[in-house]
Amino acid sequence: MKKLVLAAFAVFALTFVNAQEDGSALSKGSWVVEANTGFGGGSSGLAHSANTGFGLYSVDDLTVWSVGGEAGYFVADDLAIKVGLGYNDFDGANSFTYKLGAKYYIGSEFPVQVDLTGASGDDIFGDEKPLWLGLQGGYAWFVADNISIEPGLRYNISLNEDFTDEGVFEARIGFALHF
Repeated sequence: MKKLVLAAFAVFALTFVNAQEDGSALSKGSWVVEANTGFGGGSSGLAHSANTGFGLYSVDDLTVWSVGGEAGYFVADDLAIKVGLGYNDFDGANSFTYKLGAKYYIGSEFPVQVDLTGASGDDIFGDEKPLWLGLQGGYAWFVADNISIEPGLRYNISLNEDFTDEGVFEARIGFALHF
C-alpha cells in the first residue's frame, strides 16, 4: 500500500512539475481547480440542484444553499476534461451533485464548457435521478499567471422530463487556480 501511495504521489509531482515548466496555465499536462458562484435560476429551488459551486437561493419560505468545486486536467493546450462534486441543502433535505465535462479556452481567454450534471437525494427526488446538459461561456481574466476570474453565462437543459422540463439560466463568476 505504501508503494502505491508513493507511486501516486510521484506521478502527481511529475505532472505538477511538467505543468510548471511550460509556463502556460492552459497548456497540456496542467491542472485547474475551480470554485463557482451562480446567480439566477428557475421558478423553484429545485432548479439549483445541478450546482457544484457555492450558492444561496431564497424565495418565500424556501432556502437553498450549496457548496462544491470542480477540477480538470488539460489533455491538450486550452482543453481540459473536468469533474465536479457538490452538496446542496433544500431547507433540511439534501442532495449530492456530480459533473463530468470538457472546457475549452478559445484564444486562451474565452472559456466554453459542455458538461453532464446529475443529482441524487432520496429526500428530494424520490425515485427520480435529475440529469442536465450544461452549456457555459465566458471570459477568463488572469489576475496572475496561475489565477483567473471567469465571469460567464450558463444554461442547464433538463434531460429528465419526469423530474422537470424546465431549463435553468444562470450568471456565474468562477475563481480558478491553474497548476
